[in-house]
Formats: sequence, C-alpha cells, structure tokens
Amino acid sequence: VCEELESRQIRAEYWTASPDDPALSQNYSSVTCRFIGEGNKAFARLNLMNAAICLATTPGLDVLQWKRSKNVDWYVHIYHAVGDNLGYRMFALDYYDAVLETGDVQTRGVRTLERLRGLPAKELTIVGSPALDEMKRKKDRMEKNLYHKTTILCAPSWGDSSILNRFGREFIRALLDTGYQIVIRPHPQSVTSEKELLDAVMAEFPESEQLKGNYDNDNFQVLSEADLMISDYSGVMFDYAFIFDKPIMYADVSIDRAPYDSAWVDYVPWTLDVLSRLGKVIEPSDLGRMKEVVDEVMSSDFYREGRRQAKEEAWAYRGHAAERTVTYLETKLKERNIDYRAEESEQPC
Repeated sequence: VCEELESRQIRAEYWTASPDDPALSQNYSSVTCRFIGEGNKAFARLNLMNAAICLATTPGLDVLQWKRSKNVDWYVHIYHAVGDNLGYRMFALDYYDAVLETGDVQTRGVRTLERLRGLPAKELTIVGSPALDEMKRKKDRMEKNLYHKTTILCAPSWGDSSILNRFGREFIRALLDTGYQIVIRPHPQSVTSEKELLDAVMAEFPESEQLKGNYDNDNFQVLSEADLMISDYSGVMFDYAFIFDKPIMYADVSIDRAPYDSAWVDYVPWTLDVLSRLGKVIEPSDLGRMKEVVDEVMSSDFYREGRRQAKEEAWAYRGHAAERTVTYLETKLKERNIDYRAEESEQPC
C-alpha cells in the first residue's frame, strides 16, 4: 500500500511501533515512515494524530488505550489476513467509520454486530488482500525444487488446546511413523511460555535426517516446502491453503468465545466453519494410521475443491488489493478537497 501511495505521489505517513519495521529503511519521497515508540508512548502519538484519514490494521479503536483523535476525520480498518471479523476481541471495529474487506466473508459479521449493538452502518468496500497478493508474487518468483521429499509441517499454536498439549508425544511418533519428512515449527510464544514442554519433546525426539525444528522469523520458505500443514487454530492455515493450494489437518480446538465478537452471534463464524472444507480434523483414532490418513488428505479432490471455493469467498480482486486500497483513499481525499499532492500544503495527509 505504501508503494502504491508512493507511485501516485500521494503524501502520507506510515507509523509503526516496531523499531525494526522494514518500512523505516525505505527511501520514499511521498511517504514518510516514522517509529512512534512502543507501549504508552505509541498510544499517546496515536491519540493526538492529525490526519484526514487513518488507515489501520489494528482493531480496538476507542475501546481501551487507543482513542479516536478529534483531528482525524475518517478511520478505516484494513484486514491483515482473510477471515471474518468475529475472531477479533469484543467491540474491535465498532468505532471505525469504514472497513476495507478481503472478500464477502466479512460483511455478514460486521452488519450483524451493527444491528445487535445499534451502531451506525460502516462504509464497507471490498479491496482484496495486499498481504496475500504479496505472498502470491513471492511464490511466483520462487524456483521449483525438483528433488523434493514429501514433507509434513506441524505448526501448533500454544496453550492447553494446542496439538502438543492435547496429543503429546504420541502425535510426534505417529508423524514419524509415516516415513515422511517432519518439520516442527512451534509458536513463538511456546518458546517462552512452554519451554519445559518443548525441551522435553526435543529431548525425546532430537533432530535427525527425518525430523527438523524450524524457528525462522519468516515462515515463507518452510510453508513453500511443506506438502501438508498440521495445526490447531491459526490464521497461517489460510495463507498456506490459498497461496500454495495444499491441504491442512487440524485439531478440533474448543475456543471460549466469550471475549470475542463471535460471542454475540448465533451462527458459526466463517473462519471456523470453512476449516472442514480445507482439510481434515484430527481424531484420536487417526494416530494409529497416520500415513493412511495423510495420504488420503493429500490426494483428496474434495479438499482441493474446498480450497478453491474458500479462496473465491475470502480473497477478491487478487493481485490488485494495494491499487484498490489506494484508489479508495484517494477518492476519500478528493471528497474532502485535500490537496494531497502539494508538498507545501499544511493540510493533513
């Protein structure tokens, strides 16, 4: 999105609370990138923002620390991943003026919560997913590996409901019994919060020619090399299924919906409902015949068609999300008579 703003010479600022954000090293002329500090310092800057439009991936505007600034005319939320809004913490999007959606899947949740809470209707515009577009471009540039061993990527979340906690070492043994390459990529929080568990697992199953651990900051390479992903509940499953068009297996995780917007609705959110079309839920009985189950899932036409349908529902305007996002912003600036290309202008960006 920043690069599209830059290409159109639209004056904008990109704010980040991460000192190592890659945007800070870009040599833009129209877009100014700023590190605004962390924690309360960042919130203080956000709460005093002066801008015609604020575009943000962050939910929770005007709920806790982050308040709407009186000097911002229009707040717009853009999703950083596909999936409906009901997986956000409660009241996540209530105080935004507009939402840029990745596809039709978000509309129902937004409109349902507006009706239940008596909120004014937000402006909803489907633009697609800049993040997935970039991943797709990256995949298309990759060289194909002609000497490839069948690989299973186990990417558990952390906590009591995670695969490792629920199925334990028996699960690792079942994976190894398939004879396939196994890569275990723990959730970053596990490394801190479940160090004892991970240490015990790695002690019993040390790295070998067949079993590897992965802790890379960027997960793209390990996703590209896997033929099947096994997880429990993580948005990365959608990245994997949509970009690499490969199946998933997942643990049937029981989620306490009380803190989330999904607690307000009387239907199963799309993000949960669609999983059974993307891959197979892991049953305890599967552990004794894991290779047979894995082979069935990898060759299944049902899951292949399910991935295609889900991608159609959740990821619109593929390859054009940044362009459509900036066109939306430019239209809003014109509506407000903002001279957004004049460098000497004192008007907000």
